[in-house]
Amino acid sequence: MSEIGQVGWIDMTTEDAPGVRDFYKAVVGWETDDVDMGGYADYVMKMPATGDGVAGVCHAKGSNADLPTGWLIYIVVEDVEKSAAACTANGGKIVVEIRGLAGGRFCVVEDPGGSVAGLYQP
Repeated sequence: MSEIGQVGWIDMTTEDAPGVRDFYKAVVGWETDDVDMGGYADYVMKMPATGDGVAGVCHAKGSNADLPTGWLIYIVVEDVEKSAAACTANGGKIVVEIRGLAGGRFCVVEDPGGSVAGLYQP
């Protein structure tokens, strides 16, 4: 997840992570691995043929408690502070302030149309 401008990851945040995990296992055929969150597990959804992780399903609690419910794309940016400033300068809003994630930093923005996306700096 390092090419600037690419969608680097997709997470689902939900109140029923096990139910959503099982839904996508049955409907799409994804396999899963647990991700220890310290007292509970979130899930990496994996391609059945290769085992490659393609998405995450996360409980709406702990570090994810303030994330919007639903699918959230993470777009790779060069400088998350610069991108966050450009967001607000161009009519968007910061939904989740900049913080650490997976060895990098991210924030969640809302565009002028009301859609949200994560901006991730590796």
